[in-house]
Amino acid sequence: MTRHDAPPPTRGCRDAPVLKQRGQHEVFCGLTGIIWLHRKMQDAFFLVVGSRTCAHLLQSAAGVMIFAEPRFGTAILEETDLAGLKDAQEELEREVERLLARRPDIRQLFLVGSCPSEVIKLDLARAAERLTLRHAPKVRVLNYSGSGIETTFTEGEDACLASMVPALPKTNERQLMLVGALPDVVEDQALDLLAQMGIDKVSVLPARHADDPVAVGPNTVFALTQPFLGGTHAALERRGARHVPAPLPFGEEGTTAWLAALAQEFGVERARFDAVTDAPRARARRAVKQAAETLAGKTVFFFPDSQLEIPLARFLTRECGMQALEVGTPYLHKAILGPDLDLLAEGPQIAEGQDVDLQLERCRAARPDLTVCGLGLANPLEAEGLTTKWAIELVFTPVHFYEQAGDLAGLFSRPLRRRAALHLEAAE
Repeated sequence: MTRHDAPPPTRGCRDAPVLKQRGQHEVFCGLTGIIWLHRKMQDAFFLVVGSRTCAHLLQSAAGVMIFAEPRFGTAILEETDLAGLKDAQEELEREVERLLARRPDIRQLFLVGSCPSEVIKLDLARAAERLTLRHAPKVRVLNYSGSGIETTFTEGEDACLASMVPALPKTNERQLMLVGALPDVVEDQALDLLAQMGIDKVSVLPARHADDPVAVGPNTVFALTQPFLGGTHAALERRGARHVPAPLPFGEEGTTAWLAALAQEFGVERARFDAVTDAPRARARRAVKQAAETLAGKTVFFFPDSQLEIPLARFLTRECGMQALEVGTPYLHKAILGPDLDLLAEGPQIAEGQDVDLQLERCRAARPDLTVCGLGLANPLEAEGLTTKWAIELVFTPVHFYEQAGDLAGLFSRPLRRRAALHLEAAE
């Protein structure tokens, strides 16, 4: 369906040896997914059942101002709850009643588990069932875990969306479901491209409002817009939906291949596909080319953080001319990442999981031009003279599809330009 300027490599990384790391790891809390999810689902509320530390984390991450009315909060677990001296279930239900009385606009309420609530084995699933019976049909209450124990921060979104799938109504209609939270403007761009190709029976998970029609069944095919949705992928397949495998829509090539897979699935003619995509493809190429002048020939090293690492390595090596030395990812889900691995030329070390001390040793020995890592590693590596890119910014910034391709490349070129400018200033 599509033509690629750069042919696929004769041998990709799908079957390359994987270095499996199991040791101390550096992760960011899964609760942070609430920061982009609460903006996406406009009549939902996320109630974290956790500690004051959880509340401070969310306030800091979101930058909530004193006059704002956020759609998330924390039910604080006190010492008496943790010690079992009070019935935490009763207290939680009382807090929910107060919240719903004060905020009648809430249509979906997520009870979000944290490290403290998991440690004391608080049964949020049972609480969600009881509260749903009490408040249905006006409010639907769901639960998921955003705990930072043994997880990466993007798993918060995956757990949230997976919790929604069993409650979706059933449909036998032939339809496409787009899965993954995107900024509204980016989602609108994707829907517009699909509509121009004649694919108009499309739903989105998560929807912007609880009443938006989202259903699933045996004639549903779904396309992921994020690579970290392994649990949601499995939940949709259990409901009978079928995944359309494709590279993730990062950059011109990834977006074109993603759209081409859907065009083939829905029988879109080649001439119509080209008519829809030729102009935005050209714009994306021009935008990427400007940043690629800085990136071409440079080396990049990915620490495992967001699960975006493999599609981003594909984008940087194939569209920006970089060389990937190591591509670490928290989890390697080949049913999702296989198409990107096929396009990533053999050469970089693919690593799954993390032993942070060993990976730091490999990074220091490699001395890459650019290191993509979490916040906790960036400053120490910068102090050692390595140029870094915060992985979390790649999740908070609109980077999908054609119109954002240049912005995506710019996120990687700016640290290198900044470093060059600082060296020039020091030399003067």
